[in-house]
Amino acid sequence: MSTSAEQVIVQYKQAYQKLYDRTPQYLYVLDSEWVIVNGARMRATELQYVVQRLNDEYKQVQAKRNSVVHRLISWLKN
Repeated sequence: MSTSAEQVIVQYKQAYQKLYDRTPQYLYVLDSEWVIVNGARMRATELQYVVQRLNDEYKQVQAKRNSVVHRLISWLKN
């Protein structure tokens, strides 16, 4: 999947904001292939992988939260 560094930065900001409820800092696009995230220089393709991991973690957090809510509702019904 070829994605420009600018697009990956936008995706990273969205995933980070969704998971941590705050805006990430220290994001810079060096060129079409390289970015800096929190002082670490990485390829845009590597950051795309990080974005996927953040999205996966968000899904896990949501599933866990939903599970707790459903257990609470079940307990309250009994």
